[in-house]
Amino acid sequence: MTTSVTIVGAGLGGLVLARVLQVHGIGAAVYEADASPDARRQGGLLDIHPWNGQRALGAAGLTEGFRRLVLAGRESYRVMDRAGTVLLDLPDEGTGERPEVPRGGLRQLLLDSLASGTVRWGHKVTGVTALGDDRHGLSFANGATVVANLLVGADGAWSRVRPVLSEATPEYFGVCSVETFLFDGDTRHPASAEAVGGGSLFALSPGRGLLAHREGGGTLHTYAQLKKSQGWLAALDTADAATLAARVAAEFEGWAPELTALVTHSDTPPVLRPIFTLPAGHRWDRATGVTLIGDAAHLRAPNGEGANLAMLDGAELAHALAAHPDDMEAALAQHERGMFARAAAVEAADDDMYSIMIDDNAPHSTLALMTGAGRDS
Repeated sequence: MTTSVTIVGAGLGGLVLARVLQVHGIGAAVYEADASPDARRQGGLLDIHPWNGQRALGAAGLTEGFRRLVLAGRESYRVMDRAGTVLLDLPDEGTGERPEVPRGGLRQLLLDSLASGTVRWGHKVTGVTALGDDRHGLSFANGATVVANLLVGADGAWSRVRPVLSEATPEYFGVCSVETFLFDGDTRHPASAEAVGGGSLFALSPGRGLLAHREGGGTLHTYAQLKKSQGWLAALDTADAATLAARVAAEFEGWAPELTALVTHSDTPPVLRPIFTLPAGHRWDRATGVTLIGDAAHLRAPNGEGANLAMLDGAELAHALAAHPDDMEAALAQHERGMFARAAAVEAADDDMYSIMIDDNAPHSTLALMTGAGRDS
């Protein structure tokens, strides 16, 4: 199998691209900054949608493996106020329309499906240079260099490939998350486990909220959401876990103890995650020999679509390359037209839930969104 596509980034989008290319007999090499598959935690649960993420996994021939990863009962949703009063409790109806799977498990499924040696770990890109003749040179922090005949940036928000195509840079969204975990919650933190319930919890108030969900083995995974300025973020000492935890806990003073324990009793050091987005409608003029997929192309605030879109971007790009084996530029143009249209459709349908959750009317604005109250019929 001849390697013909160079992919930067071993996230879900890049791995789906590599897998579907290999299904079509097209070689790929994936360059990833992480030293190994286990170098860092891979996030929480993802709801995989039938119209994009599941389509992509089907194209990769991984539907059966994906189904084995599904955590039953996780499609339930609960909304609370800061006092712990349940305002809405939507059970999992068992339809499985948007099944929840662990991101790490899904990534491993994709990694296991690839030909040996496809992913080159420990390759952090430090520079990308256009060489002419549609080729691009990549340099890496480990001293290695590669010449790509076809380069795909699947390297997320801070893509090192994007500047070859676009001058756009991510902008701070005005909200940050602080990620925490409680392990064996039912035994060690029963009150918090009861509050989270069987699926996802949204405990909300103006300017702040706790978004938690139940993972496998009783793990309670929480994102403390805060509407904060970049100045507030800059003043934090993120290297001091105890100080960061105390600063975040202070933001939830007076909340129900079973809710604050999701932050204050974390079994892992808290991780600050500021949220950034690319400009709405981000796109670029066609440039030969290079393109982007996923967050590198259309980074938005979390809306349940990011991972799904990235995987479909990868699958559709692979299909386009397979359909135009002798015309790479026709394939890239087809891919970008489809990707830009998909991203625009998601933006148009986006309820801006991330802002709504902690707006001045929280939690009632989220209740209205989840129940459809106030919408045009």
